[in-house]
Amino acid sequence: MTRADYCAVLFAALLLPYLYISQWTGDEAGISATIMNGSKITDVSLAHDHTFEIDGALGTSIIKIEDGKIRFAASPCLGKQCIHSGWLEHAGEFAACLPNRISVAVLGEEPRFDSINF
Repeated sequence: MTRADYCAVLFAALLLPYLYISQWTGDEAGISATIMNGSKITDVSLAHDHTFEIDGALGTSIIKIEDGKIRFAASPCLGKQCIHSGWLEHAGEFAACLPNRISVAVLGEEPRFDSINF
C-alpha cells in the first residue's frame, strides 16, 4: 500500500465515527407521546409526571411519565418485552406490548433516524 492509501484509510476511519454520532443518534427530546390502544389514541405531554392505567386485550398495562420520559412500568404479557424496552425520550422512539395491543410512540418536530429509513 502506498502512502496515499494509508491516508485514505485513516481518513475513512476518522470520518465514520463522526458520521455515526452526528447522523445516526437523535438529540431532540420528545415533546409529547401517543398511547394507542386498539382504535383509541391518546396524546399526552411529557412535561408533567403522570401514571396511566391502560386496559388492553390481556389486562391493564401501566405506563409512567417521569422527567420527560415515558415507559411501560407493568404489563400482563408473558415476555415483558415492552417493559424491557426501557425509557423512551427521543422523538421517534417506539415501544409496544403486542399481546396486549398497546403501543407508545414519542413525538417531536424531527424524528430520530433509524434503520427503517433505508
